[in-house]
Amino acid sequence: MNKQNIVLKLSKITNIDPTFLQRFWQVGKLYWQSEEKFGAIGLLSILILIVVSTTQIDVIVNTQKGNVLSALTAKNSSTFWETISYLLGLYLFLVLVWAAYNYIRKKLTLYWRRWLTEHFLNHYFRNRSFYQLTQSQRELDNPDQRISQDIFSFVDGFISLFFDVLYATLQMIAFTAVLWFISPNLMIVLVVYAVSGTLVTAGFFGKKLVKINFDQNKKEANFRFGLVRLRENAESVAFYRGEAQELSHIKSLFDLVFKNYNYLLLWQELYLNGFVKIYEFIPQIIPAVIMAPLVLSGQLDIGKYTEAQGAFLILFWDMYVITRTFNQLTGFAAAIERLAELNYFLKEPKNSDSCEIVPNSTIQTVENSHLAIHNLTLYTPNYQRILFHDVSLTLQPAQGLLIVGTSGCGKSSLLRAIAGLWKSGTGTISRPNLEEILFLPQRPYMILGTLREQLVYPQVNTNISDQELEQILQKVNLPDLAARFGGFDVEKDWSDVLSLGEQQRVAFARILISQPDYVILDEATSALDIKNEENLYQHLYNTQTTFISVGHRQSLFKYHQQVLDLCDGEKWEIKCIG
Repeated sequence: MNKQNIVLKLSKITNIDPTFLQRFWQVGKLYWQSEEKFGAIGLLSILILIVVSTTQIDVIVNTQKGNVLSALTAKNSSTFWETISYLLGLYLFLVLVWAAYNYIRKKLTLYWRRWLTEHFLNHYFRNRSFYQLTQSQRELDNPDQRISQDIFSFVDGFISLFFDVLYATLQMIAFTAVLWFISPNLMIVLVVYAVSGTLVTAGFFGKKLVKINFDQNKKEANFRFGLVRLRENAESVAFYRGEAQELSHIKSLFDLVFKNYNYLLLWQELYLNGFVKIYEFIPQIIPAVIMAPLVLSGQLDIGKYTEAQGAFLILFWDMYVITRTFNQLTGFAAAIERLAELNYFLKEPKNSDSCEIVPNSTIQTVENSHLAIHNLTLYTPNYQRILFHDVSLTLQPAQGLLIVGTSGCGKSSLLRAIAGLWKSGTGTISRPNLEEILFLPQRPYMILGTLREQLVYPQVNTNISDQELEQILQKVNLPDLAARFGGFDVEKDWSDVLSLGEQQRVAFARILISQPDYVILDEATSALDIKNEENLYQHLYNTQTTFISVGHRQSLFKYHQQVLDLCDGEKWEIKCIG
């Protein structure tokens, strides 16, 4: 029997959507088929052994509780104290075993979360999927929350559910014989009662609460993102005096959180918990009602009644494991849905010429030793607008190309196409490997880290001395930068403590440190005065680097040999500069 048939049969038994089980399997199997599977199986085996052992001890404890009452009824002092001592020893052993169980279970959860987080992060950064996600899958919201929170909810939820069900199953096997031997009628009533409650909970409350929890996670993430976005753009908002509009927007996001959570409270705390409390109360009196005639007539010893009542309550607790953990299960199910969506996107190829975001033609990228564009027609990513037609040019080594044109004509879009970020269009781009190209955007990316890490970015391992860094900072007219902040190994929020002009000079320092063969600059000196701009371009020119610039200033022309003018109406023109 193949996996698909197993999933379909299981879905019929449990009344669960088969696609949900398939999504669960797609995410769940990743860790258990990984290189860490043997260690994980080892920890899982230890936990299962502990659960099996404690189940047997629970049966013994329940029997000894009945013996205590029987000894009291018979006024047998020696048997009473002997049984009490035995029980104390069992309880002490259980305390030690359950402490070890909880520790190992949390370790397994931690290891699984670490592996799964690293797996999703590796795929998130592979082939620049993080960028593709923002461009082509906007409905797949908040990948940060899915990786940081939903992975933990999934792992912790599954481990908890698995061992709750396992422990309940083992106890049902062990205590069913005990209860059936004492009172078959009580056993039959218990099965009917427990199954009915579980079906009502899963069938009536199930799909509703999963959907509400899914929406709650999404709305909470949107609210958090709104606050983060305000913090990142605090200066712009302050200049615009946009406090009123931002406050209104963030309040509207929280209002959605509030309304959905209010709806969640109605279904989860009032409807579901109200049903659960009533459902839990009735079993307290069922054994007494059914077995009272036997005890009152003297046919059943009070100790056996206590043993049967204990077995009944334990079996009931086990049989309605789904009902009593349903609040946690709905959060677990929502995490499965969100992780399965992200996993489906990340496992698809993102950087091959055969991969198309929409069923249209795509730009062909050819790796070559030089940079050239052949008959390039570029569209916006949704193919709704043509930016320019049939552009062709060749850039010789150590030369510079300046791209000019009106706003919105496609200057930055052409750079995205060269970088392989946009593929919507036709034609061919020949370029070196991306490892040989350094891109400088208009607003430089300032990483979270030290000044040294800031300067050598995007390199990870580089051997460069403080003296060399000082010399490079001198070249980009930031001679006192390290001294201002206490050295190269100080961590700051660099996008906050440096002006945009200083950030652009730090970005130019990265060129001088990494010494790439090709540099692409998207208005990378827009915040600088003419003098600083000329200084940076002169250093770039002296390195014999091949570069492409987007800019408007006339002062830039003298550092470039060609100018690509993207005109209005999808037209273009190549000019050579003497």
